[in-house]
Amino acid sequence: MPLVNFHVWIGRMIVWSAAAVTGLVIVLFARATERATAFFYDTQLALWWLPLCIMPAVGIFIVWFTRTWVSGAAGSGIPQTIAALQYEEHQSISHLVSIKIALTKMLFVSMGLAAGFSAGREGPSVQVGASIMHAFRKYFPAHFYVDPKHLILAGGAAGISAAFNTPLAGIVFAIEELSRKFEQKTNGVMITAIVLSGLVSMSLQGNYTYFGSLNVGAIHTEIMLPVLICGLVCGVSGGMFSRTIIAFTEQLPGRITTFRTRHPLYWTGVCALIVASLGIVSHGAANGSGYLLTKAMLNGSINETWYYPLVKYLSTMFTYLSGIPGGIFAPALSIGAGIGYDLSSVLQYHDIAIAFSALCMAGFLAGVTQAPITSFIIVMEMIDGHEMVISLMAVSLMATVTSRIFSRPLYSILAIQLVKK
Repeated sequence: MPLVNFHVWIGRMIVWSAAAVTGLVIVLFARATERATAFFYDTQLALWWLPLCIMPAVGIFIVWFTRTWVSGAAGSGIPQTIAALQYEEHQSISHLVSIKIALTKMLFVSMGLAAGFSAGREGPSVQVGASIMHAFRKYFPAHFYVDPKHLILAGGAAGISAAFNTPLAGIVFAIEELSRKFEQKTNGVMITAIVLSGLVSMSLQGNYTYFGSLNVGAIHTEIMLPVLICGLVCGVSGGMFSRTIIAFTEQLPGRITTFRTRHPLYWTGVCALIVASLGIVSHGAANGSGYLLTKAMLNGSINETWYYPLVKYLSTMFTYLSGIPGGIFAPALSIGAGIGYDLSSVLQYHDIAIAFSALCMAGFLAGVTQAPITSFIIVMEMIDGHEMVISLMAVSLMATVTSRIFSRPLYSILAIQLVKK
């Protein structure tokens, strides 16, 4: 075998190894966050007032540490990954994706959930996956070359795929949100990374559907009005969510912005107290990723209180604005499920309440991210709801169009801010 071909196969094996390691790390990260969330609920059940003390202390420590030592670990992780893709090859991106950032991200997201913040692991999983894949480039042999951007893109896609067990959504997310384009050369690296990371994930967790197989019943033309309503409501609420976050990050003039800029740790403490208070009044519904409540709503085993979407909306927003590491994908899906449940009750659509929740999950996520294809595919895969594909697609597109009236694309704007800094 010629030496060049030998180097090519060695390089391919390194890429495959990187993808497998990414899948393993994301699974371990998922388990850590699940245990952290369980720890919080056990603690809150024993001492309901404890989050008022613990959450501000943990939040302040995390923000102080990240601002002092690992600033790239703050926030969602998706804007950092998008920003890393905009740098030239000769420019350093270690402040955006690195093993140090990945380890810090996983640790502090778990700590934040253990303290009771409203965040998800999916956005951070994108940055973790991108960091791992990008770090493996140093082991490539001399005659094997892969564009570092392709590794970042593949790692981000593998991260979201392994986190939700949604391989198709991982591919679409990489094209629609991370790169905004699709290159022939990226195709093989990205799909290989998603497949191998997914195989590792399935071998450890089984071939599961994130929210289980959803029984929404027969879908007829009566779903047309709910699609319209869900699209408009989720588009407005999702757009306002994004607009608020962008407004705060752009440092608009005002007393609140001045306080946040001059006293970032005090600001984190205030945000943490708000989240802790919301958790107390909602009996823990405002805390965590919202996975358990969302699954219960979709299974029809819980009647959520009417105020759940509001408290979850506010707790997720203040968690993000506090500056701690954490994503908004899972909380956004949970908010959407709550909105759908409330709408089905108000409009007397009790027989298709579960379908309403599924529609608003896709709609609100699309309203926040303005990534309609990713939103409807990720929900379709998470609930095994292929019979709803047309309605999910319609509500996602409608919510995205409506959201654009109120806000610019969230992740793109945040990534531009990172590049400017």
